[in-house]
Amino acid sequence: MGETGEWIPGNVPPDEGYWEALLRDGENGQAAPLAPQEAYWSKGLDTSPDSPATTNPTVVKDQWEVAREAMEHGKVVELPVVGYNRGGVLVGWDSLRGFVPASHLVNLSPQANEDERHKELQRLVGNQLRLKIIELDAEHGRFVLSERASHLDESNRQGLLNTLCPGDVRQGRVTNLCSFGAFVDLGGLEGLVHVSELSWGRVEHPSDVLERSQPVEVYVLNVDRKRERVGLSIKRLQPDPWQSVEERYQVGQTIEGVITHVVDFGAFARVEEGLEGLIHVSELADGNFVHPRNVVREGDTVVALILTIDSERRRMGLSLRQIEEPTALWE
Repeated sequence: MGETGEWIPGNVPPDEGYWEALLRDGENGQAAPLAPQEAYWSKGLDTSPDSPATTNPTVVKDQWEVAREAMEHGKVVELPVVGYNRGGVLVGWDSLRGFVPASHLVNLSPQANEDERHKELQRLVGNQLRLKIIELDAEHGRFVLSERASHLDESNRQGLLNTLCPGDVRQGRVTNLCSFGAFVDLGGLEGLVHVSELSWGRVEHPSDVLERSQPVEVYVLNVDRKRERVGLSIKRLQPDPWQSVEERYQVGQTIEGVITHVVDFGAFARVEEGLEGLIHVSELADGNFVHPRNVVREGDTVVALILTIDSERRRMGLSLRQIEEPTALWE
């Protein structure tokens, strides 16, 4: 804040497209996005993005790790508001600067006109907010938090936590997607579906199979009441394809598959969702070739011979070489 008390525009974190997207989301599409330079920072709090703390790469890296751990454990953090714009408020956490969209603020009146909204947001600067991290991307410097997420009805939360049991099937809604899984709100209590529990098939990132706000049915894997953690699964509500694989496939059978991964020792082919077989490098083709990618590529459709099936170890061996007329259906 300047000597006259006015709010002074200052520098904000880079990536203009990201800021515009945040502001647009914060306004729920009701207002045009602001340019980054239209954000207001409080100089009196010494929290401008170009402050000394933000120029130390080691400090920044360590703080991102602290923030990631807080998000993974669903911790509530109390942070000062250091600036604002039409789309929400900016908060400071040591070397990090985070954004709280207006739609995630608890006491911001949705009926307020633009001038009233500006004053309400301005009054928040300098205040401490209890927040939960809902998006974190260190590579692109994206750090988004929610006040509403930290103000879930505690009584409902505790009641649900006390009654929830492994084996329960519940309805929920996806609240956040990150590299290690998806958070699902069960009605005041969030649980985590680890990426390995999303599908019987291979999932590179949760956003490949889920969307935020999507309603989902989940299976409760475990409940840790002391640490307030709930483990969930989506794939457990679907049949495990490996349990009946020997009823549907036989050794010597010719099948069609899609190459999903090519590695030094061979290639994996998806026979059906959740069921992949390995074509060992020795079973790809006759003759000498430098690497399996000289024979197949990800996305190729191939015809293969089933060599082995091991349902207990969840393994299937395939061969392209032993097909009488080897066929690769790529163009």
